[in-house]
Amino acid sequence: MSPKIQAETVVEQRQLRQRQLIDAALAIALESGASSITVAAVAEKAGMARSSIYEYFSSSADLVADLVMEELALYQNRLAKAVIGTSDPYEYVELWIAEALQYVVDGRHMLIKSLNMASIPEFRRDEISQGHRNLMVTISSPLQAIGLKDIRVAMSYLQNIIDAASVRIELGNNPEVETRNAQIFAVAGLRALSAHQ
Repeated sequence: MSPKIQAETVVEQRQLRQRQLIDAALAIALESGASSITVAAVAEKAGMARSSIYEYFSSSADLVADLVMEELALYQNRLAKAVIGTSDPYEYVELWIAEALQYVVDGRHMLIKSLNMASIPEFRRDEISQGHRNLMVTISSPLQAIGLKDIRVAMSYLQNIIDAASVRIELGNNPEVETRNAQIFAVAGLRALSAHQ
């Protein structure tokens, strides 16, 4: 019934099966949205029995939580890679904003939006909240280098700038213009905050 996966150890076999289920759920989410991720749909997509899924996940919501964590980690990795080798804190902020908005342009943010609207088990909520907070950790070092006293306030303002630019891009405005405007606004705001603290 289920496709054969050859692995050298039982642990590797379990990891491969779990990966197969996550990939099947991801494909469903990309095709039809997170609300379409059910145990039956994932089992069918993965070519496995429904009962097999419960060996790896307590429910379809538990599987969705894994997808959310995986996507947050991918996004965090993209943000971190975009600023490698940058020492000027304002240039860092500009590159970080550009990558955050490129994620929107690429359409990946729609996946995370869809996944975030799905039901998540209570026992996974803290983990997912921490995953969201980790995204902003990638911007903390340049904010410290700028000399801001309250980095959390600056992070909040930056997140709001990203959110506003994201909405404008989703509405069809030119992504390059929106990205540049967000960068200009953010850098000017950070310079002003730093001068008045």
